[in-house]
Amino acid sequence: MELQWEVALWLGIAILIHVLIFVLVMGKKAKSIVGRHVVVTGGSRGIGLSLAVECAMKGANVTVIARDQKLLEGAVALMEVIRQRPEQKFQYRSLDIGGDYEEVARVLGELEESIGDIYALINCAGMAICGVFEEVSVADVHKLMNVNFFGSYNCTRYVLPKMKKAGDGIIVLTSSQAAMFGIYGYGPYSASKYALRAMAETIAMESRAYGVSVTLALPCDTNTPGFEEEEKSKPRATKIISGSGGLLEPEVMARAILKDALKGNFISTVGIESWLLTMVGGGLIPWDGFFTNLLHAFVIGPVRLFSYGLHKYFNGIIRKCIKEDRATEQTKIAQN
Repeated sequence: MELQWEVALWLGIAILIHVLIFVLVMGKKAKSIVGRHVVVTGGSRGIGLSLAVECAMKGANVTVIARDQKLLEGAVALMEVIRQRPEQKFQYRSLDIGGDYEEVARVLGELEESIGDIYALINCAGMAICGVFEEVSVADVHKLMNVNFFGSYNCTRYVLPKMKKAGDGIIVLTSSQAAMFGIYGYGPYSASKYALRAMAETIAMESRAYGVSVTLALPCDTNTPGFEEEEKSKPRATKIISGSGGLLEPEVMARAILKDALKGNFISTVGIESWLLTMVGGGLIPWDGFFTNLLHAFVIGPVRLFSYGLHKYFNGIIRKCIKEDRATEQTKIAQN
């Protein structure tokens, strides 16, 4: 009987904390982007395109940036179809955002001259190259860092001082659940996403007092063209490990990211698995709200023990795949 009362008490506390989190965090008033200039990098497909569409549906003036001009034209055409206001403006620019900073700054300046100062920057350009660490070429590692890190760095470097001066603005950095812990076959990719996580934490601390909000998006596997390309180079063990988390549609992820960004939430995740992984692997990540952190204090101990078992499970998968791959290679050698 005493144990039942203890269980009921802890359950009641958990429910109360969840209600308080909803009221104080989830219930925060969202900013309006009606008539505001929103720039979405990687906005020609996948999560980036879905984010551009969501912004257009909320009445924003939207610029999409990517490399493929035909896809960019298609993105603008799609936004025209769902136009909410006659005076809305949509434009695109083909640009290598991971290249020379001065060129990126020049182009962003031109875009501002066209439809106004950038109020929200959504960094969504990214790519994934998978493989065991030593098998990924040095050239591919540099490519990953240029696209995933320096692309976001260059654009953020341009808008941040202007937003601080204006006393308002929104910056979104799209990282990954792979920034929460290193996963077999994701080495260089994880490193580039960890870098984005560190940058987001830093600029959030530096810019909060100036009225600029920063959101770190941590999507799990999402059904995008980029994910399809990623699957081609992904080791078998990596597919098994990452496949256990399921596959989200980009529209679902985009709605969650934009909702969190407009409410000024630092973390944006979808699903209980991503939330738990972010909580355990987040370290000193600035979660929003006292009651959110209080919930973590109750939950993180047992979940930390679960993470130990999860690593044991993953290591078992890896050993099994390596053993099977070796057996397959030996069979091929014997047949030749």
